[in-house]
Amino acid sequence: MPQLYPVAGAKIYIGPAINVVPDDADIDATDFAAISFTEVKGWQTMGAIGDAAALITESVISSGRDLKAKGTRNAGSMQNNFIILPTDTGQIALIAAEATDYNYPFKLAFDDAPPGTSATVTMTIAAPGVISWAGHTLVNGNKVKFTTTGALPGGLTAGTEYYVVAAASGTFSVAATLGGSAITTTGTQSGVHTAVSVPTGTTKFFYGIVMTAQENGGGANTARLLSGNIEINSPVITVAPTGA
Repeated sequence: MPQLYPVAGAKIYIGPAINVVPDDADIDATDFAAISFTEVKGWQTMGAIGDAAALITESVISSGRDLKAKGTRNAGSMQNNFIILPTDTGQIALIAAEATDYNYPFKLAFDDAPPGTSATVTMTIAAPGVISWAGHTLVNGNKVKFTTTGALPGGLTAGTEYYVVAAASGTFSVAATLGGSAITTTGTQSGVHTAVSVPTGTTKFFYGIVMTAQENGGGANTARLLSGNIEINSPVITVAPTGA
């Protein structure tokens, strides 16, 4: 049976304006890690995103045939509608973005995260601290948090989400930020510690310019909608679901 991936539950976020969009080869998910995103709420319709190549056609007299080739790529014009929420900070930011000529970073977060896992773990007091979790399947960049019946080592706080670094067979360390340095654990610890993976769904990142912030009307039984169309101005970076 094929797997369906519903749009329901997805969220769209906008970040602050930027002056320069990096070259395609220089863009990856880490470029978006430190950005403070704001959700644009009331998302009613999601437009299409992703590359399409322009068609180059040349008519060749001698062969009596058109020859075709792919030209430049365009990541799309994303046609979005939102239920009007006048006080929503995300919609306010989207409307303000339309009034500028700048590019903005965007994030799409889909509701397809895998189930999480948990296990009893042990931790070292070291630089960096090493967590032992037999048979874990975590990879660098996954998120985890910890609970304890006693006290965690210094440097770690129960319930706080951390990013896995230095993942190896049965062990890993954690950082406070994506791609950050491994945390040094200090002091003493007590009790039984449990690590819990924090799954994330598919995430997409891109830069774009906001072209419209119009209100769509209609008949008497039609709700007014905010049309916020985005011309995507970079590759669309896809981060697969993580944290199972």
